[in-house]
Amino acid sequence: MTLQEDKDYDSQSVYSPLTLAIYDTLVLRISNPAVWRCPTSRILGIYDSYVSSNHLDVGVGTGWYLDHCRFPAAPRLALMDLNHNALRSAAKRVERYAPESHVADVLQPVRPVGEPFASIGLTYLLHCLPGNMPGKARVFDHMLPLLAPGGVIFGATILAEGVVRSGAAVRLMAFYNRKGIFGNATDSLDDLRAELTKRFDKVDITVVGCVALFVASAPRSFRPVLQQVPAQKTT
Repeated sequence: MTLQEDKDYDSQSVYSPLTLAIYDTLVLRISNPAVWRCPTSRILGIYDSYVSSNHLDVGVGTGWYLDHCRFPAAPRLALMDLNHNALRSAAKRVERYAPESHVADVLQPVRPVGEPFASIGLTYLLHCLPGNMPGKARVFDHMLPLLAPGGVIFGATILAEGVVRSGAAVRLMAFYNRKGIFGNATDSLDDLRAELTKRFDKVDITVVGCVALFVASAPRSFRPVLQQVPAQKTT
């Protein structure tokens, strides 16, 4: 496991072993279909469509999607997260793939970890990050050096604006934002689309409930100057 940042955010520190033990039931079986109105199967579908045999997953949760998706071949799989508990949980779940694990704060520049990846997944990551959408979009800039030519970035994020939210979604989202679990109070569909199209020539966004499923490829020629943070080995 490599370490790039010791920083922690409230949204990440909530992922204790106890929380991870109930995550699949609470989020995947209840909140996704009943509150966010986006069945977990819809998110799994973008994995089945776009995951490659050389894949990096960022913001890994419990590893459920990686455990259930259909890889096209025996994969090289890498996991990246700020939370050690989530990394351990996901790595154990998909240990049959012998995953690499990397601890990193993706709001900061990320040092490449071996060869670039043909696919990078960012599922339920953006809405947990602090700040507005333009600030969070730095994640895309930091992923570009890790993306192989012809590669694809895909994922899902829960939005507060530009989507239809049920009363339950409004209330639960407000609660999560107050607690610092979410940071998406101003996240909008228009801003997500704008930030992706600044960086990629090919962008597809499908809205299901209040969840945006996005796929982006063909990065534009513009590259911000990024100062990479050297990785260190954990003890």
